Amino acid sequence: MIKSVLIDKALCISTLDFEALIQGRIIVAIPQTLLNSGQKFALYPVDDSANQLSIQKYYRSSFLLTAQTAIKQVNSETVSIKTWAKCERCQMLDKTTPLDILSQLTIWKPERFEEILQNRPHFFLAYLRVYHLPQFIEVPANPNIQDKLGKFVGLPNISASEDKPVLSDQVFIRRKQQLEKREPPLHPELEKLQVALSQIVNNNPAAEQLENEIKVFLGWSNEATTNTIDADLAWIKTIAALGDRSIEQDEGKSNYQAGTDFENVVRQSLEFLGFIVDYFHKGGAGGVDVFCSYPYPLVSECKSGKKIPNTTAVQLLNLGMLRLKSQELFKQATKLIIGPGEPTTQLNDAAKVQDMAIINPETLEKLVQLQSKYRNSIDLFKLKEYLKPGQSDQEVEKYIVQVEQDIKLRSEIIKTVKELSAQNNDNLQITHQQLTVTEIRVHYNAINKQNLTNEITHDLLIELSSPLTGYLGREKGNDGKTDKFYYLRDLSIN
Repeated sequence: MIKSVLIDKALCISTLDFEALIQGRIIVAIPQTLLNSGQKFALYPVDDSANQLSIQKYYRSSFLLTAQTAIKQVNSETVSIKTWAKCERCQMLDKTTPLDILSQLTIWKPERFEEILQNRPHFFLAYLRVYHLPQFIEVPANPNIQDKLGKFVGLPNISASEDKPVLSDQVFIRRKQQLEKREPPLHPELEKLQVALSQIVNNNPAAEQLENEIKVFLGWSNEATTNTIDADLAWIKTIAALGDRSIEQDEGKSNYQAGTDFENVVRQSLEFLGFIVDYFHKGGAGGVDVFCSYPYPLVSECKSGKKIPNTTAVQLLNLGMLRLKSQELFKQATKLIIGPGEPTTQLNDAAKVQDMAIINPETLEKLVQLQSKYRNSIDLFKLKEYLKPGQSDQEVEKYIVQVEQDIKLRSEIIKTVKELSAQNNDNLQITHQQLTVTEIRVHYNAINKQNLTNEITHDLLIELSSPLTGYLGREKGNDGKTDKFYYLRDLSIN
C-alpha cells in the first residue's frame, strides 16, 4: 500500500548533489548534523555555480558534464522543489574511512572529504531514499540560502507519497549495501563508457539508448529503457508495403522505382539482421541484387509481381556464378529469393533442386521487427537452418516463434527471482536476496508447471547475470553448484 506523508521542511543541498540524487547517481548526502533514521524532508537545491574551480576540484570527471548541464538550468529567482527523501541511515565517518572507495561509489573526489576532515574530526553521510513529488513546488529563492547548506529550512506543508521512487527497492538495497561495505564498483569500465556516450548523445538516439541501458545496469536509473530509436526504425514497417507496391509492375504500370526501393529495403533489412552487404553488387541490369559476405555468403534475388516467374531460379544461378566469379563461393552461399508474389510450381521445384529458399517480404519484416525489439536476438547461423529449399516462410516463422519462446522463458526466470526476493524481503533493512539455483528452479517449475533441470536453470541464470545483459546479479560460489543470484531489472516482453 502506498504511504502518504506530509512534508514541512527541506534539507538544503548543492544543486549538483541534488541533480545526482534525482538521477540516481548517488544515494547519499552530507548533512551538517546527524539525521535520524526514518526522518522525512524535501530536498532544496542551493545554487553553487559561482565557483567553477570548486566543481573541478571536488567532483569526479565522470560527473562534470552533468554538472555543467545542471548549472545552466539554475534559476536565480525561484527554486523548484521536485523531490522528497527519507533518511534510511546516517553514519559518522572519520579519517579511517577508505575515502578513495567512497569516492568511487559517489560523485565526489577524495579531496571533498579530506577538506572536511581538515576542519573537524568527522563528517556525516546520510543514506537517502528519494521520491519524486507528484508536482513541482516553486518557492522564491532565499538570497542567504548559502549559509543553510547541509541544514534544514522550513517549507509550506507538502503532500507526498512513495509511489514514484527514483530507484527501485532492489536497486536501492544493492547500492546501500555496496556503500556500507565500501565495496568498489563492479564495472568501472562501463562507467567510463557511459561518460563517453554522454558526450555524444545529442542527436544520436542509438548512443542515448545504450547510455540509458548502461545507467540502468549500473543502478543509476530505475527507468525501464525505452526504444529511443523508434523514429529511425520507421522503415521496418515499410518492408512488406514496398514489396506489395512493386506488384504494380505486374499490372502493366511503369514502376521501376518501386522495384529499386524494394531491393534497397531488402539490403537494409539484411544489414540490420547482422549481415555485411557487399555494395559492389548493387543489382540493376545483369547484376546480383544482393550479396552478403559475412557471417556467411548469401546471394539474394528480389522479385516483384503477383507471380514469381519460373526463370528466377535460373537467373539467380546464372548471375550468381557469373558475377561472383567463383563457382565454389556461389556453391557455398545461401541462396535466397524474396518476393511478394506466389512462386509458381515450377519455380518451387527448381528452387528445391538448386537449394534456394523463397520467402515473402512479410516474413522478412517479421524477422527485422523481432531484431528491433530484442537486439541481437536473431542468430544468423540458426536462421540459416530454417531457410529450407523451396517456399520456406513457414519454416522461418517457426524460428521466429522459437526465439520469442526463448525470450519469454528468460523473462519468466527473471520474474521468478524477483518474486522470491519480494517474498523474503519485507523492508529495506534486509540486504538483497541471494537465491540458489535450486530455489529458483523449484519456484519456476511450480508456478509454470515446467520441468527445468538445475543444469538448464543454471545456464540461463549465468546468461542473465552476464555484464552484457545485467538482468540478474551473481555471487560466485566455490563451484558452479553454489552460485547465488539476485534480481536487478526486468526483461519486458513487447
